[in-house]
Amino acid sequence: MTHPHNLLGEPDPVLLPGNPEAERELAEGTPAAEVAAHHPTVSAAWAALAEAAIDHPERQLSDTIEAYAYARTGYHRGLDALRRNGWKGYGPVPWSHEPNRGFLRCVTVLARAAEAIGETDEHERCTQLLRDCDPTLAP
Repeated sequence: MTHPHNLLGEPDPVLLPGNPEAERELAEGTPAAEVAAHHPTVSAAWAALAEAAIDHPERQLSDTIEAYAYARTGYHRGLDALRRNGWKGYGPVPWSHEPNRGFLRCVTVLARAAEAIGETDEHERCTQLLRDCDPTLAP
């Protein structure tokens, strides 16, 4: 007999639903800002904006702050989606499930940007969240 839940009490992994239209737009090279405008609840669009800002080759403080803001927006949109899909604030959110990656990418950039501006508590919270969601992600 198989059991649908972990017998040790850990919740089942949360597997967010995808957004095929937004995913297609991003894959086709539609600018992330346009995708975010058309699909503001899709964390992957916000993650793309955040990554572009934090990875800017001549990054300045304003780019870091921009990355922080984009990542925080995607993070909150992702939290909303996770909660709508049964997440209680803890438990697995695996990277291996493609639709989860937008949220996890936002948390990663939020951690990087927080560290860059000296916001140690936020950096540590985000790093711990990544470990809690998927232990393969955090350093």
